[in-house]
Amino acid sequence: MAAKLFIVSAPSGAGKTTLVNKLLKRFDDLVFSISHTTRLPREGEVHGKDYFFTDEAQFMEMADAGQMLEWAQVHGNCYGTSAAFIQERLSAGQSVLLDIDVQGGRQIMDCGLDSVSIFIMAPSLTVLEQRLRGRGTDTEEVIRKRLENAKKEIAQKSFYTHVVVNDVLEEAISELIGIVEQETAN
Repeated sequence: MAAKLFIVSAPSGAGKTTLVNKLLKRFDDLVFSISHTTRLPREGEVHGKDYFFTDEAQFMEMADAGQMLEWAQVHGNCYGTSAAFIQERLSAGQSVLLDIDVQGGRQIMDCGLDSVSIFIMAPSLTVLEQRLRGRGTDTEEVIRKRLENAKKEIAQKSFYTHVVVNDVLEEAISELIGIVEQETAN
């Protein structure tokens, strides 16, 4: 497997986390990049496994010191990727999967770092809204904000190398597996 950096972005509720987890189970040699965030952990999330949970002051220190490959403020919280983590893995010949928002994905694509970008979307905004409401984790205000952000994020899908519509889960997984196999065979 040739070492590649995979960027996976999607609006909230598109099913990105489910798809990414399936992909990681399929490829033992694909390393998940754990992002730093200033948001509070959701139920069941573990520091160092799901995210590195940091306070805003510590996060901004890291960003100001140039330790973040990308970072952005999303839904009122900061999210970012450690540059050292990515470089260490790629230098060791490991492929890395980044599960990041569109802002972060664009930062990496715009800096010229060699990467494979994948945008995941729900079949419609109606389905996206149903998924967000079905989670039961967000307030009405947060859901409205996420839907507004989703429209802006979907408008940027053309910047991504691949677009996967997550309508039928097994088909979306199959499509993602095919992309990773094709890209790492080179």
